[in-house]
Amino acid sequence: MLSAMDLTIVGCSGSYPGPDSAASCYLVEAEGFRLVIDLGNGALGSLQRYAALDQIDAVCLSHLHADHCLDMCAYQVFRTYHPAGRLPPIPVYGPAGAPARLDRATAIGPPSPMASIGERFDFITLAPGIIEIGPLRVTVDLVNHPVETFGFRLEHNGYTVAYSADTGPSDQLVRLADGADVLLCEASFVDADGLPPDVHLTAREAGDHATRAGAGELILTHLVPWNSSEDVISQAASSYRGPISLARPGLVVSARH
Repeated sequence: MLSAMDLTIVGCSGSYPGPDSAASCYLVEAEGFRLVIDLGNGALGSLQRYAALDQIDAVCLSHLHADHCLDMCAYQVFRTYHPAGRLPPIPVYGPAGAPARLDRATAIGPPSPMASIGERFDFITLAPGIIEIGPLRVTVDLVNHPVETFGFRLEHNGYTVAYSADTGPSDQLVRLADGADVLLCEASFVDADGLPPDVHLTAREAGDHATRAGAGELILTHLVPWNSSEDVISQAASSYRGPISLARPGLVVSARH
């Protein structure tokens, strides 16, 4: 029997931590390898429920907004001052400028042991294409957001999960999710007049992307706390006929062959 690829929802609150969830963070495990996708504000604490922080093998940041990357600053503290001694760097895949962005968030004064995050992690600049992260085959492409933002297609042993990151309507997302078993898709907005263009998807648009991609299942994430869960589900169901669920902390999506 081939090994599983497990996706655990660590944090799924959109734009800021909610009362029941940290901001964006997802743990992917395959063949003993642990990849964290996004590490938004509040997520490092929640992550410890599902994995030891010294057993993370790599991090992948979709973009550099605080709700997707800010807890890298706290993670640096853990890896710098661990009781067993400074932990070795692990790879961090992210947009260009990630070390400088996180340095600005971390440093509070003159250069200090905490002031150069680039010395604590091995940063690798993302670009559209296919990369191997541990046992995972990861297809990377730009999606439609005001800052450079990447969506991901993760494949392992014939099972595929696509992740939208933050995006407005995006043909690239449809390609990333083509035939995926699961599309983990942001649904920050519900239908309303005057929504800003090219920032986030409505739940209805998330459903439309899943339909166009032929995804087998839609999990809605980046859920803004003030939106009604019932509205989010019903609007997504108006444009997608497959299985729909809301992301929630602790939800595990598992593929076993």
